[in-house]
Amino acid sequence: MKYSEIVNNADKLWIKKKRQKTKNWCNIPLLEPAVALLNKYKEHPVCQSKGLVFPVPSNQKMNSYLKEIADLCVIEKNLSTHTARHTFATTVTLSNHISIEVVSKMLGHSSINMTKKYARVVDDLISKDMNKIQGKYGDAV
Repeated sequence: MKYSEIVNNADKLWIKKKRQKTKNWCNIPLLEPAVALLNKYKEHPVCQSKGLVFPVPSNQKMNSYLKEIADLCVIEKNLSTHTARHTFATTVTLSNHISIEVVSKMLGHSSINMTKKYARVVDDLISKDMNKIQGKYGDAV
């Protein structure tokens, strides 16, 4: 990602870029942890010379770094930039009651039907989590 894709709108930083796949615009307001990461790498020589937000040469290399991190942290899930996008859609937004229309727009989906696939994942997680406590409160009635 390039700094040219980060814009200031009403004192709030946003990612504004076209999706490579759909050519639709993604408009994503940055949360404080993301802004902190931007600031952390702002003075990095690679970022300054190439106008990059992070000193990573490619998506492939970023995925390689994420796999290394997963190994070091004994995380068995296959971490990738796609996994991060999926986590943003489910855990960060939909699980926190952000409307599916807004999530669809932020992700740059051509159709809300694509975003509905993420919503089904959230419903599955809710169901699994609720099954964990099924029966614990049955005697209370």
